[in-house]
Amino acid sequence: MLPVTASLPYEQKLAHLREQLTALPGAVVAFSAGVDSTALLHACHAVLGDRAVAVTADSPSLPRSELQEAQELALSIGVRHVVLPTDELSRQGYRENAGDRCYHCKKELFVRVAERRADIAPADWVVVYGAITDDLGDHRPGQVAAAEHLVQAPLLESGFSKEDVRRYSRDAELSTAEKPSLACLSSRVPYGTAIDRELLGKIERAEAVLRAHGFRQFRVRHHDSLARIEVAQDEIERAFAMREVIGRDVQATGYKFVAIDAFGYRSGAMNVLLEQPGG
Repeated sequence: MLPVTASLPYEQKLAHLREQLTALPGAVVAFSAGVDSTALLHACHAVLGDRAVAVTADSPSLPRSELQEAQELALSIGVRHVVLPTDELSRQGYRENAGDRCYHCKKELFVRVAERRADIAPADWVVVYGAITDDLGDHRPGQVAAAEHLVQAPLLESGFSKEDVRRYSRDAELSTAEKPSLACLSSRVPYGTAIDRELLGKIERAEAVLRAHGFRQFRVRHHDSLARIEVAQDEIERAFAMREVIGRDVQATGYKFVAIDAFGYRSGAMNVLLEQPGG
Protein backbone atom coordinates (compact mmCIF):
# COMPACT_ATOMS: atom_id res chain seq x y z
CA MET A 1 0.00 0.00 0.00
CA LEU A 2 1.29 3.43 -0.94
CA PRO A 3 1.96 5.85 1.93
CA VAL A 4 -0.39 8.83 2.09
CA THR A 5 2.58 11.08 1.34
CA ALA A 6 2.80 9.61 -2.19
CA SER A 7 0.01 11.91 -3.36
CA LEU A 8 1.69 15.08 -2.07
CA PRO A 9 3.38 17.59 -4.40
CA TYR A 10 7.12 17.10 -4.69
CA GLU A 11 7.96 20.13 -2.52
CA GLN A 12 5.89 18.73 0.34
CA LYS A 13 7.49 15.30 -0.02
CA LEU A 14 10.90 16.94 0.22
CA ALA A 15 9.88 18.91 3.29
CA HIS A 16 8.56 15.70 4.89
CA LEU A 17 11.85 13.93 4.13
CA ARG A 18 13.89 16.69 5.72
CA GLU A 19 11.66 16.70 8.81
CA GLN A 20 12.12 12.94 9.15
CA LEU A 21 15.88 13.16 8.87
CA THR A 22 16.12 16.12 11.26
CA ALA A 23 14.44 13.99 13.93
CA LEU A 24 17.10 11.27 13.67
CA PRO A 25 20.05 11.24 16.12
CA GLY A 26 22.18 10.07 13.18
CA ALA A 27 21.91 7.85 10.12
CA VAL A 28 23.75 4.76 8.90
CA VAL A 29 22.91 4.68 5.19
CA ALA A 30 22.95 1.37 3.30
CA PHE A 31 24.71 2.66 0.21
CA SER A 32 24.97 0.79 -3.09
CA ALA A 33 25.82 3.76 -5.38
CA GLY A 34 22.45 3.38 -7.08
CA VAL A 35 20.17 6.31 -7.84
CA ASP A 36 18.01 5.88 -4.73
CA SER A 37 20.67 5.23 -2.09
CA THR A 38 22.84 8.04 -3.44
CA ALA A 39 19.97 10.53 -3.19
CA LEU A 40 19.21 9.31 0.34
CA LEU A 41 22.87 9.60 1.36
CA HIS A 42 23.05 13.15 0.01
CA ALA A 43 19.85 14.12 1.84
CA CYS A 44 21.09 12.60 5.11
CA HIS A 45 24.41 14.41 4.83
CA ALA A 46 22.70 17.70 3.94
CA VAL A 47 20.52 17.52 7.07
CA LEU A 48 22.72 15.64 9.54
CA GLY A 49 26.23 16.56 8.44
CA ASP A 50 28.82 14.41 10.20
CA ARG A 51 26.03 12.40 11.84
CA ALA A 52 25.57 10.47 8.60
CA VAL A 53 27.76 7.57 7.46
CA ALA A 54 27.56 5.43 4.32
CA VAL A 55 27.95 1.65 4.52
CA THR A 56 28.52 -0.41 1.38
CA ALA A 57 28.28 -4.21 1.46
CA ASP A 58 31.28 -5.61 -0.38
CA SER A 59 30.47 -9.09 -1.67
CA PRO A 60 30.86 -11.19 -4.84
CA SER A 61 27.42 -9.99 -5.97
CA LEU A 62 28.64 -6.37 -6.19
CA PRO A 63 30.50 -5.53 -9.43
CA ARG A 64 33.93 -4.00 -8.80
CA SER A 65 32.94 -1.03 -10.96
CA GLU A 66 30.04 -0.28 -8.58
CA LEU A 67 32.24 -0.51 -5.51
CA GLN A 68 34.64 1.99 -7.06
CA GLU A 69 31.76 4.32 -7.93
CA ALA A 70 30.41 4.07 -4.38
CA GLN A 71 33.78 5.15 -3.01
CA GLU A 72 33.96 8.07 -5.45
CA LEU A 73 30.40 9.20 -4.75
CA ALA A 74 30.84 9.12 -0.98
CA LEU A 75 33.98 11.20 -1.37
CA SER A 76 32.25 13.73 -3.61
CA ILE A 77 29.31 14.08 -1.19
CA GLY A 78 31.75 14.47 1.68
CA VAL A 79 30.47 11.66 3.89
CA ARG A 80 32.41 9.03 5.79
CA HIS A 81 32.26 5.72 3.96
CA VAL A 82 32.60 2.25 5.46
CA VAL A 83 33.12 -0.68 3.09
CA LEU A 84 31.81 -3.67 5.00
CA PRO A 85 32.74 -7.18 3.80
CA THR A 86 29.67 -9.40 3.70
CA ASP A 87 29.30 -13.06 2.85
CA GLU A 88 25.82 -13.81 1.51
CA LEU A 89 27.22 -17.00 -0.04
CA SER A 90 27.69 -18.43 3.44
CA ARG A 91 23.91 -18.42 3.84
CA GLN A 92 22.24 -21.52 2.45
CA GLY A 93 19.05 -19.64 1.62
CA TYR A 94 21.01 -17.22 -0.54
CA ARG A 95 22.97 -19.95 -2.36
CA GLU A 96 19.82 -21.93 -3.06
CA ASN A 97 18.40 -18.85 -4.80
CA ALA A 98 14.73 -19.44 -4.11
CA GLY A 99 12.26 -16.58 -4.35
CA ASP A 100 13.48 -15.12 -1.05
CA ARG A 101 17.14 -14.65 -2.05
CA CYS A 102 17.02 -10.88 -1.45
CA TYR A 103 15.81 -11.50 2.10
CA HIS A 104 19.01 -13.39 2.92
CA CYS A 105 21.14 -10.72 1.22
CA LYS A 106 19.65 -7.83 3.19
CA LYS A 107 19.70 -9.87 6.41
CA GLU A 108 23.42 -10.51 5.93
CA LEU A 109 24.06 -6.77 5.56
CA PHE A 110 21.97 -5.73 8.54
CA VAL A 111 23.49 -8.44 10.75
CA ARG A 112 27.02 -7.37 9.78
CA VAL A 113 26.17 -3.73 10.50
CA ALA A 114 24.93 -4.74 13.95
CA GLU A 115 28.10 -6.77 14.61
CA ARG A 116 30.36 -3.86 13.63
CA ARG A 117 28.16 -1.16 15.10
CA ALA A 118 30.74 0.12 17.57
CA ASP A 119 33.16 0.76 14.70
CA ILE A 120 30.56 2.32 12.40
CA ALA A 121 28.41 4.69 14.45
CA PRO A 122 26.86 5.33 17.87
CA ALA A 123 24.25 2.78 18.91
CA ASP A 124 21.33 5.21 18.67
CA TRP A 125 21.96 6.12 15.02
CA VAL A 126 19.23 4.70 12.79
CA VAL A 127 19.98 2.39 9.87
CA VAL A 128 18.21 3.59 6.71
CA TYR A 129 17.99 2.32 3.15
CA GLY A 130 16.75 3.61 -0.19
CA ALA A 131 13.40 1.89 -0.74
CA ILE A 132 10.91 4.01 -2.72
CA THR A 133 7.25 3.75 -3.73
CA ASP A 134 8.13 2.01 -7.03
CA ASP A 135 9.45 -0.93 -4.99
CA LEU A 136 6.03 -1.66 -3.49
CA GLY A 137 4.65 -3.16 -6.68
CA ASP A 138 7.44 -5.70 -7.20
CA HIS A 139 8.74 -8.84 -5.49
CA ARG A 140 11.00 -7.36 -2.78
CA PRO A 141 11.66 -9.84 0.06
CA GLY A 142 14.51 -7.61 1.21
CA GLN A 143 11.88 -5.31 2.70
CA VAL A 144 10.95 -8.09 5.14
CA ALA A 145 14.55 -8.24 6.40
CA ALA A 146 14.58 -4.46 6.76
CA ALA A 147 11.42 -4.54 8.87
CA GLU A 148 12.83 -7.32 11.08
CA HIS A 149 15.92 -5.23 11.83
CA LEU A 150 14.00 -1.96 12.32
CA VAL A 151 15.67 -0.41 9.29
CA GLN A 152 13.84 2.71 8.11
CA ALA A 153 13.07 3.87 4.56
CA PRO A 154 12.80 7.69 4.69
CA LEU A 155 12.31 8.09 0.93
CA LEU A 156 9.44 5.61 0.91
CA GLU A 157 7.85 7.09 4.02
CA SER A 158 7.99 10.52 2.37
CA GLY A 159 6.27 9.20 -0.76
CA PHE A 160 9.26 9.45 -3.10
CA SER A 161 8.89 7.74 -6.47
CA LYS A 162 11.74 7.06 -8.89
CA GLU A 163 10.96 10.29 -10.73
CA ASP A 164 11.02 12.21 -7.42
CA VAL A 165 14.42 10.69 -6.64
CA ARG A 166 15.74 11.66 -10.07
CA ARG A 167 14.37 15.19 -9.64
CA TYR A 168 16.10 15.49 -6.27
CA SER A 169 19.31 14.16 -7.81
CA ARG A 170 19.19 16.64 -10.68
CA ASP A 171 18.56 19.54 -8.30
CA ALA A 172 21.49 18.37 -6.16
CA GLU A 173 23.65 17.93 -9.29
CA LEU A 174 24.38 14.30 -8.42
CA SER A 175 26.12 12.31 -11.13
CA THR A 176 23.62 9.49 -10.60
CA ALA A 177 20.58 11.58 -11.63
CA GLU A 178 20.14 9.72 -14.92
CA LYS A 179 21.98 6.56 -13.94
CA PRO A 180 20.19 3.39 -15.09
CA SER A 181 18.63 1.18 -12.45
CA LEU A 182 20.96 -1.49 -11.12
CA ALA A 183 20.66 -4.67 -9.10
CA CYS A 184 23.10 -7.18 -7.69
CA LEU A 185 24.65 -9.77 -10.00
CA SER A 186 22.56 -12.55 -8.47
CA SER A 187 19.43 -10.98 -9.95
CA ARG A 188 20.62 -12.24 -13.35
CA VAL A 189 20.21 -15.88 -12.26
CA PRO A 190 16.85 -17.72 -12.56
CA TYR A 191 15.30 -18.67 -9.23
CA GLY A 192 16.16 -22.26 -8.39
CA THR A 193 19.63 -22.13 -9.99
CA ALA A 194 22.25 -22.31 -7.26
CA ILE A 195 24.58 -19.33 -6.92
CA ASP A 196 28.30 -19.46 -6.25
CA ARG A 197 31.29 -17.15 -6.57
CA GLU A 198 32.37 -18.57 -9.94
CA LEU A 199 28.94 -17.96 -11.48
CA LEU A 200 28.80 -14.37 -10.27
CA GLY A 201 32.28 -13.71 -11.65
CA LYS A 202 31.22 -15.08 -15.02
CA ILE A 203 28.21 -12.76 -15.18
CA GLU A 204 30.33 -9.79 -14.12
CA ARG A 205 32.85 -10.49 -16.91
CA ALA A 206 30.05 -10.80 -19.48
CA GLU A 207 28.48 -7.51 -18.41
CA ALA A 208 31.89 -5.84 -18.54
CA VAL A 209 31.88 -6.68 -22.26
CA LEU A 210 28.68 -4.69 -22.80
CA ARG A 211 29.99 -1.81 -20.72
CA ALA A 212 33.21 -1.75 -22.76
CA HIS A 213 31.15 -1.57 -25.95
CA GLY A 214 29.39 1.54 -24.67
CA PHE A 215 25.99 0.13 -23.73
CA ARG A 216 24.30 2.01 -20.91
CA GLN A 217 21.35 -0.03 -19.67
CA PHE A 218 21.83 -3.78 -19.84
CA ARG A 219 21.66 -7.15 -18.13
CA VAL A 220 23.26 -10.50 -18.91
CA ARG A 221 20.70 -13.07 -17.80
CA HIS A 222 22.30 -16.41 -16.99
CA HIS A 223 20.64 -19.57 -18.35
CA ASP A 224 23.24 -22.31 -17.81
CA SER A 225 25.42 -22.26 -20.97
CA LEU A 226 23.35 -19.45 -22.54
CA ALA A 227 23.83 -15.73 -21.91
CA ARG A 228 20.62 -13.81 -22.71
CA ILE A 229 21.45 -10.15 -23.23
CA GLU A 230 18.94 -7.41 -22.49
CA VAL A 231 19.70 -3.83 -23.53
CA ALA A 232 17.57 -0.68 -23.43
CA GLN A 233 15.01 -0.18 -26.20
CA ASP A 234 17.02 2.62 -27.82
CA GLU A 235 20.13 0.39 -27.88
CA ILE A 236 18.60 -2.78 -29.35
CA GLU A 237 19.29 -1.83 -32.97
CA ARG A 238 22.98 -1.21 -32.23
CA ALA A 239 23.19 -4.47 -30.27
CA PHE A 240 21.87 -6.50 -33.20
CA ALA A 241 24.22 -4.66 -35.58
CA MET A 242 27.12 -5.70 -33.31
CA ARG A 243 25.77 -9.19 -32.62
CA GLU A 244 28.80 -11.10 -33.93
CA VAL A 245 31.31 -9.01 -31.99
CA ILE A 246 29.21 -9.12 -28.82
CA GLY A 247 28.66 -12.86 -29.27
CA ARG A 248 32.36 -13.65 -29.58
CA ASP A 249 33.33 -11.41 -26.67
CA VAL A 250 30.68 -12.83 -24.35
CA GLN A 251 31.57 -16.39 -25.35
CA ALA A 252 35.12 -15.62 -24.30
CA THR A 253 33.85 -15.07 -20.73
CA GLY A 254 32.69 -18.69 -20.54
CA TYR A 255 29.28 -18.94 -22.21
CA LYS A 256 28.71 -21.36 -25.08
CA PHE A 257 25.67 -19.60 -26.51
CA VAL A 258 24.73 -15.91 -26.67
CA ALA A 259 21.30 -14.46 -27.44
CA ILE A 260 20.08 -10.87 -27.66
CA ASP A 261 16.59 -10.52 -26.19
CA ALA A 262 14.18 -9.05 -28.76
CA PHE A 263 12.14 -7.36 -26.01
CA GLY A 264 15.08 -5.51 -24.49
CA TYR A 265 15.77 -4.64 -20.87
CA ARG A 266 12.99 -5.20 -18.30
CA SER A 267 13.50 -4.54 -14.61
CA GLY A 268 12.90 -7.67 -12.54
CA ALA A 269 12.58 -9.85 -15.64
CA MET A 270 13.43 -12.99 -13.67
CA ASN A 271 10.44 -12.48 -11.36
CA VAL A 272 8.13 -13.86 -14.02
CA LEU A 273 9.56 -17.29 -13.18
CA LEU A 274 7.97 -17.03 -9.74
CA GLU A 275 4.58 -16.83 -11.45
CA GLN A 276 5.33 -19.37 -14.15
CA PRO A 277 7.64 -22.08 -12.75
CA GLY A 278 9.71 -23.67 -15.46
CA GLY A 279 8.82 -20.88 -17.91
